[in-house]
Amino acid sequence: MIKAGIWTAVFVAACDQLSKLIILAIVMQPPRVIEITEFFNFVLVWNRGVSFGMLQSASVWGPILLGAVTVGIIVLLFFWLREAKTRLCVIALGMVIGGALGNLIDRILHQAVVDFMDFHIGGYHWPAFNVADSAITVGVICIIYESLFERNEKAS
Repeated sequence: MIKAGIWTAVFVAACDQLSKLIILAIVMQPPRVIEITEFFNFVLVWNRGVSFGMLQSASVWGPILLGAVTVGIIVLLFFWLREAKTRLCVIALGMVIGGALGNLIDRILHQAVVDFMDFHIGGYHWPAFNVADSAITVGVICIIYESLFERNEKAS
């Protein structure tokens, strides 16, 4: 089953990087806010921090430290993937690994993560995010679901 997790990670990272390439090379030339619906825009945000822009730093060491932490997380998730027992857990871990890899590639190429999806209601905006962030979120939700419900059913 490890192959399914690896292929999921590769697929997520590739989709993430392709979407960012299209956004940077075509859609955001020039950078602007593009209204898609009443509640969704495309914007260009360079996130130098972690989730929601936290831990942003002007220091040259910020991206290096965040990149090193990301590599460590990817390695730990890979070891977890090797031990995963259910297809749901394998796919979910692949999604998280692929998302982390996609954002790591950004940190290496741009010293920041490219975010471009902007959901909002009224004047309240959710922080901009990307395909990798979406995969990480869905993957974590699936891991939590699997750990709370699937394992309990097997133990019964």
